[in-house]
Amino acid sequence: MTHDDQKSPSATPVILVIALVLGGYAAAAAMGWPQHGTQMIVDASKHDAGHHDDTHHDDTHHDDEKQHHDDGHADEESGAGATVAAAVKPAYYAVIPFVLLLGAIALLPLFSKTKHWWESNPHRFYVAAGLGLATLLYYMFVYHGPVEQHWPAHDVIGQDAGPWRIGWTVFGNAILSEYIPFIMLLFSLYTISGGIRISGDLRAHPLTNTTFIAIGGLLASFIGTTGAAMLLIRPLLETNIERKRVTHTVVFFIFVVCNCGGCLLPIGDPPLFLGYLRGVDFFWTMTALALPWAFTNALLLIIYYLWDALVCYPHEEIKDIVRDETQIRPLRIQGLLVNGPLLVGVILSVALLDPSKALPGTDWHPWMYLREIAQLALIGASLVLGSGKVRRANKFNYHAIVEVAALFCGIFICMQPALHILGVMGNSLGIDSPMKFFWVTGGLSAVLDNAPTYVVFFETAKEVDLPGAEMMLLPNQKPIPIPFLTAISLGAVFLGAMTYIGNGPNFMVRAIAEKSGVKMPSFFGYMIYSVLVLGPVFALVSWLFF
Repeated sequence: MTHDDQKSPSATPVILVIALVLGGYAAAAAMGWPQHGTQMIVDASKHDAGHHDDTHHDDTHHDDEKQHHDDGHADEESGAGATVAAAVKPAYYAVIPFVLLLGAIALLPLFSKTKHWWESNPHRFYVAAGLGLATLLYYMFVYHGPVEQHWPAHDVIGQDAGPWRIGWTVFGNAILSEYIPFIMLLFSLYTISGGIRISGDLRAHPLTNTTFIAIGGLLASFIGTTGAAMLLIRPLLETNIERKRVTHTVVFFIFVVCNCGGCLLPIGDPPLFLGYLRGVDFFWTMTALALPWAFTNALLLIIYYLWDALVCYPHEEIKDIVRDETQIRPLRIQGLLVNGPLLVGVILSVALLDPSKALPGTDWHPWMYLREIAQLALIGASLVLGSGKVRRANKFNYHAIVEVAALFCGIFICMQPALHILGVMGNSLGIDSPMKFFWVTGGLSAVLDNAPTYVVFFETAKEVDLPGAEMMLLPNQKPIPIPFLTAISLGAVFLGAMTYIGNGPNFMVRAIAEKSGVKMPSFFGYMIYSVLVLGPVFALVSWLFF
């Protein structure tokens, strides 16, 4: 392997930045900063655990919390921080930046006058950062009330702390507590999977395509919907290059690989990872969502196979079928030996390096941000040890992940008032059953983005009573009814497939397919597919499981 093959030209600056960050973290660790942050998390968790132990079996606890809401006693009990911080509701207009940002994401790519301007990642960042700054200024100078702190440890910050401390608390909750772990996971899965190439041209039989989609749906839960989509869409398109009727294949690929396949592990889809960051057990999704995952994806695969075998494949031209049968190349996988173990490393980092939980079999809690630093080191190893030739063949670049990073820095800040308001109004929204949570979360995930939508209704569900339901205890937070959590998780993941904007990989796959010559449906044309196919499937899922 030549030096040129070892890394692409664009890898060098990224490797240097990674080296600087790793060095900075080592220096911070030498000074004890991440260790101190972890100790703060552990101490706060023990304090709140003691509070919950004292009150969990008290039948009057809920009434007492409501009285705290009414009285506004912001400093009586930090253990009831979620309740206390919600005592003063932000103004409804505080969610305007959030609405504007999500509206920009949904609408600006659709108009010819704004489409090209919006394609620039700096422009996306200017919009997201500007609206995020407006939200921070609202909390600093307009909002009057306490703010719940999540970073570095749980606390409640009163207005007497001053506007800058309030602003920093909101910024820390959004960026330091959730955005950094979120974007580092996506960055690691995206970059490492970009070093693996599957090439070849098989016979594009209906069963071949169905197998491709099925494998992608399984991989989506373990290397993320983004990783699985980027890994398999190109070989699927190469296999179908001789066929004319390919649009439906890409659409079903989006349904399964980019969305419905990714709900078995928190790394599968961004909404579930945000739930993991909020305290959901790493393996809960594997056990609780396995049956609806298997049912939904199996049903979609059956529908696709029948559609392709009975409708599309028989109508291909004879000359195209002959070319497809004769012009074949076996599948070839490159880069797996290096990057496969690195992807396993990402999974292990998420499962084991949570600072709020002791390493299994020990009393040691991982240092703050050690998980993200480990993921960054794995990215560096992929860039240094992997083949630049493979990445160039994949047409790998950082544009898609930079787009996500630019937009979500604003989304995570702008959604803070919405979360705050829902913390106050949860019981009054009328969403009081798992089926309602499934459809409301899913419906908004389809037209907005499923990650922030999941967070909004995750917070709402903690405020809604479900008598007799099994509860999931969350560190430093109110417990959440498990039937609600199941409904929210499935709604966000599954119904993100309803539109191109429901989940990040949807647009990426569409762009790759169009560059390969596949005529993809418009925004509303895609929705005809999703309404006709996914609508009945999800109606059946909600009837069977909720």
